[in-house]
Amino acid sequence: MGETRRKFDADFKEGAVRLVQETGKPIAQVAREFGVNEGTLGSWVTVDRRRRGAGDGALDADERAELARLRRKCAELEMRCDVLKRSVALWVGEAMGR
Repeated sequence: MGETRRKFDADFKEGAVRLVQETGKPIAQVAREFGVNEGTLGSWVTVDRRRRGAGDGALDADERAELARLRRKCAELEMRCDVLKRSVALWVGEAMGR
């Protein structure tokens, strides 16, 4: 007798596809981990790649703007971190009587 067909919600599919794309794990391995057929996960990955476009790696205007904003924010946070490190070093130096 045939198996009953399982339905997977969009969140489950997205999670499995994201795991394949972000970790670089083989589709077969991720499919085993998630308990789905390798062909099924492969088709989800293919559909996602098509949906995202040709996959040429080019960023659109919104993505470039977001990247620039995040780079500025990162630089600001790195600067704050450096200031805090120096402040702590000075405070410890004073506390140690140096």
